[in-house]
Amino acid sequence: MTRIPSRAEILDWISANPTQSSKRDIAKAFGIKGADRIDLKRVLKELQAEGHLERRKRAYRDPDRLPPVSVLQVKAPDSDGDLFARPLEWHGEGVEPIVLVVPRASDPALGEGDRILARLTVVTAADHNYEARLIRRIGSNPKRILGVFRKGSEGGRILPIDKAQGTEWKVPEDNRFGAKDGELVEAEQAGPKHRMGLPRARIVARLGDPTAPRAVSLIAIHQHGIPDQFPDDAIAEADASKPQGLKGREDLRDLPLITIDPSDARDHDDACFAQADDDPKNPGGHVVWVAIADVAAYVRPGSALDREARRRGNSSYFPDRVVPMLPDRLSGDLCSLHEGVPRACIAVRMQLDKNGRKIGHRFLRGLMRSAASLHYAEVQAAIDGTPNDRTGPLLDGVLKPLYAAYGALTRARDDRQPLDLDLPERRIELGEDGTVTSVNFRERLDAHRLIEEFMILANVAAAETLIAKRSPLLFRVHEEPAPEKLESLREIAQAAGFNLAKGQVLQTRHLNALLRAAQGSENDELINMSTLRSMTQAYYSPENFGHFGLALQHYAHFTSPIRRYADLIVHRALISAHGWGTTSGKGAASADGLSPAEIDGLEKTAVHISDTERRSMMAERDTTDRYLAAYLAERVGNEFTGRISGIARFGAFVKLDETGADGLIPIRSLGREYFHFDREAGTLMGADTGFTIAIGMRVTVRLAQATPVTGGLELELLAVEDNPLPRGRGPAGRSPRRKAARGKRKADKTRRKVARKRR
Repeated sequence: MTRIPSRAEILDWISANPTQSSKRDIAKAFGIKGADRIDLKRVLKELQAEGHLERRKRAYRDPDRLPPVSVLQVKAPDSDGDLFARPLEWHGEGVEPIVLVVPRASDPALGEGDRILARLTVVTAADHNYEARLIRRIGSNPKRILGVFRKGSEGGRILPIDKAQGTEWKVPEDNRFGAKDGELVEAEQAGPKHRMGLPRARIVARLGDPTAPRAVSLIAIHQHGIPDQFPDDAIAEADASKPQGLKGREDLRDLPLITIDPSDARDHDDACFAQADDDPKNPGGHVVWVAIADVAAYVRPGSALDREARRRGNSSYFPDRVVPMLPDRLSGDLCSLHEGVPRACIAVRMQLDKNGRKIGHRFLRGLMRSAASLHYAEVQAAIDGTPNDRTGPLLDGVLKPLYAAYGALTRARDDRQPLDLDLPERRIELGEDGTVTSVNFRERLDAHRLIEEFMILANVAAAETLIAKRSPLLFRVHEEPAPEKLESLREIAQAAGFNLAKGQVLQTRHLNALLRAAQGSENDELINMSTLRSMTQAYYSPENFGHFGLALQHYAHFTSPIRRYADLIVHRALISAHGWGTTSGKGAASADGLSPAEIDGLEKTAVHISDTERRSMMAERDTTDRYLAAYLAERVGNEFTGRISGIARFGAFVKLDETGADGLIPIRSLGREYFHFDREAGTLMGADTGFTIAIGMRVTVRLAQATPVTGGLELELLAVEDNPLPRGRGPAGRSPRRKAARGKRKADKTRRKVARKRR
């Protein structure tokens, strides 16, 4: 007689294999045949009667709550007209939860049987457990249009802001959504395209004035050519994806891995855990686990999802929205390590000595279940002595060991001496109407640094493993400063009274010594900004040139495959190098590993995703500038303090203390004298007075103009280092040097004319 598995074993199997949960699947998994299936059926019925399992059709589901993004099937409206939906992926204990669909005015009409992807919120209402907001219909992926609405007699037209589109779109009156003439609108295709006439569109969002805050990021997205509409075939592949089970994976569900993210994070792609090392050969050491969502299991080489992810290169982040690299079904659901939900991962177990040096590591492909989704502030508060209901139970067993391992890593970091720039990060807060309510600088907590150090450690481990296995990969490269930039930094440092020695191989510890010497002095920001400007830009490459800024010899991006294509390449390389995954034949490469075509094209991929990264950075910067200009537009005429952050032939740039916004002091507004521009020294010097404006100087300025459309701020210089501007000798608006030069040119012209006549 075959042994019937225990109730716990059955529940674990169903939890790990949600797509293979029929009685037949369970019997096959445990080798149960013939009459023994009767006993299995009895155990399943007992589990069902006790509420541990819910039977639907011929499958059983295990206990877990719904993830924040779920696939639902809409039911018929009830007697009150409310629309409820059935969660198609419910794995939870007991009775299936009730989900109320809360439509927005812009949502399309939903009918009974429609399958939708929705974002869920837990509620405590009397008649439902969740409220759902529509993301989109499953199988529906209409083309999106951003443009200016022009009213007509029977509705109107949309003129796309993207010049590459060209074609206007017709909007019938009943699809106008109340849009007014000249408004910026977001619309979607309504019905199939016809050969004759303009295509039809349905307006889904009114963004108001094209210069209004809610339009800012959309305009930047289109101006920089960032793809924000997924192709139908990519959406179809994402919608068809099913949760990965335990087959071919190590079971990490009992390991209390947690995610720590910003409080407004929608996805969680990395989790960590640490504990004291019990190896007697490593006294005082630590074991650190980092688990990353297994995106490669869902995004296969050459698939529609893969083609679109490569085209985008990375996710792009704006104050009011995210343009993801992968569709919501993956980025917000199957590849997000939600609390309490089994999720496929690739994990690395790293062994540290008491001084934080990594003495060993191994990678594995696993199935994990996050013990908690926490945010930085609450984790830090718990360590600082004020835990809440969520962090309190985790304090001794999870959080304190994490910080103990981080303490060891900081000692190793101090020995390594990565570049330690003091560059506060700006955070723009938006109100419900899309306007900027505040501009703050993000607080840097030890919780932030802890996650950064763990991720860096995992990235190093990935690079070292693939190098050892002689596997192709993409490195994250940051080369040392160019000699001319280094010489410029040296001159600025000497002018400020500091020293950056010559005649030695530059290391980050030399730059850190300069930064420490300037810390707290009046030249602190000058030295930080000048050091930053001397750095080269990081990029991706199949060749390893090291990472200068982190002071690391081997470095690759492994920790964010949801939002960076480079990390997905590294995951695939790890899969191939370890022989994980399925194969298409004997000796064949893994179907979700690094393909031969990818290996051949690594150089092109590296160049492409380095370009898409820069594209996103420019779009994000432009968006931030426009938001800040709109925020400051009501304060034209006010005085601000700041520092000179850049010098150009046409003027000086100032970074304002209060907001971090950058504004321009045009050279025409600098007074009555002519200013010489010295590119090498980075200065503007008055021809009459010798008055010099240089990077890092403290200034007081008046906001003369703010232009939200371009993001430009024009400033008037009032004082430098608390001293008023000196006055040149010439009349206002005209330099004596310029006047003399014009007179000389006129005299030369007259002499040439006279000479010609005499001939």
